[in-house]
Amino acid sequence: MSKTKVAFVCNSCGAEFNKWQGQCTECGEWNTITEFRLPKEPSRNSGSITSRSQDRLGFAGALTSKIQKLSEISTQQQYRFSTTFREFDRVLGGGIIPGAAMIVGGHPGAGKSTLLLQTMCRLSLNYNVLYVTGEESLQQVALRAQRLQLPVDRLNVVSETSIENICAFIENLKPQIVVIDSIQVMHLDDISSAPGSVSQVRECAAVLTRVAKTKEIACFLVGHVTKDGTLAGPKVLEHCVDCSILLEGDSDSRFRTLRCLKNRFGAVNEIGVFAMTGTGMREVSNPSAIFLNRSQDISSGSCVMAIWEGTRPMLIELQALADSTKSSNPRRLTVGTDSSRLAMLLAVLHRHAGVSMNDQDVFINVVGGVKVEETSADLPLLAALVSSYRDHPIARDMICFGEVGLSGEIRPVPSGQERLAEAAKHGFKRAVIPKDNAPSASHAIPGMEIIPVTRVSQLVDLI
Repeated sequence: MSKTKVAFVCNSCGAEFNKWQGQCTECGEWNTITEFRLPKEPSRNSGSITSRSQDRLGFAGALTSKIQKLSEISTQQQYRFSTTFREFDRVLGGGIIPGAAMIVGGHPGAGKSTLLLQTMCRLSLNYNVLYVTGEESLQQVALRAQRLQLPVDRLNVVSETSIENICAFIENLKPQIVVIDSIQVMHLDDISSAPGSVSQVRECAAVLTRVAKTKEIACFLVGHVTKDGTLAGPKVLEHCVDCSILLEGDSDSRFRTLRCLKNRFGAVNEIGVFAMTGTGMREVSNPSAIFLNRSQDISSGSCVMAIWEGTRPMLIELQALADSTKSSNPRRLTVGTDSSRLAMLLAVLHRHAGVSMNDQDVFINVVGGVKVEETSADLPLLAALVSSYRDHPIARDMICFGEVGLSGEIRPVPSGQERLAEAAKHGFKRAVIPKDNAPSASHAIPGMEIIPVTRVSQLVDLI
């Protein structure tokens, strides 16, 4: 008789175990291992073992694939078509590739369904599109499209949560683009666990990815995120898709950031900026102008930095506040930057510049809700800290970028010339940068004064 196999999978890292245990030995997380029921297999006594093994290994029938030399593989550029949003195209690496499986994650209310509905309504004018909604009724989708004033005449929609039925719809309609909203509510009849469980999410995503690649269909999967901002479900969900996108944005902010975390067809860490309006998402073609909406009053602790996101520079304001405290454990709070790196930079500032903030509460904030991960923010962070600590404002026409080493040296960062050009375009006249990033005489930027620094102590004296 048929036998059901059971495995235990970690929701955090996707590791598999033979039995349940409280802690995952791979990632160290507690209470993340859940039961995963594998589909039933035929009994070993049924049929010939030899013939069944040959069938499974592909010996009995004709091979569906062949071995080729790597030099024989065609390297022609893959065909892409636009999403009708330039910022969305930038994040995807230039547009949508047929046969690609993409997952779009984000917090509730971030605008995932709104962005995809806008995109699909526009694409339906030229392509065959199927929008599958599992969380909302068709009336809700229609009301949202009416509110956003979208073209709805040619968009195919269906409310369904069964993967088997969805595959049947795809077979009959033969769409070029499919949207699944969302993968957490889909289910397979062969799996007994509830929708949203590890087994259901894992197998549903695998089936949809296989259908997308075999039929050359661009498939968008909407995914939920956990409270810490990571994609919900098993980690293997991110591995099986071609592109993983995260829509970020605070509920009290009208701006949304579309960030690419994984892309097999383009650059990672590419971002696109959108503004949530009453008529839906509107792309922001010049994000630097939005993030540089500064007050006219010059105050201490504010510095503009030039960061590199994906394939373009961005100018963002960084704010710092150093306030005296009587506590034996001063607070270190960062929003948009790494708190561990702040502790390291404070130690470098004390050791190599003689500025001690052991009696100061330190607060760091990146304006606009942008998360900065690259090291070029080290120099502007120290500049803003020293400015706040000594209550000496930084000039409004000054920009800063550079990496700080543990020995107090200022290291160069990539794409320095492009950062300076972006700053000059927005009216900045002076730039404090690493000496190795200073442009040569032939590449000098007219009207911009370059102030090269090599040590942290030089930055403190300059402030």
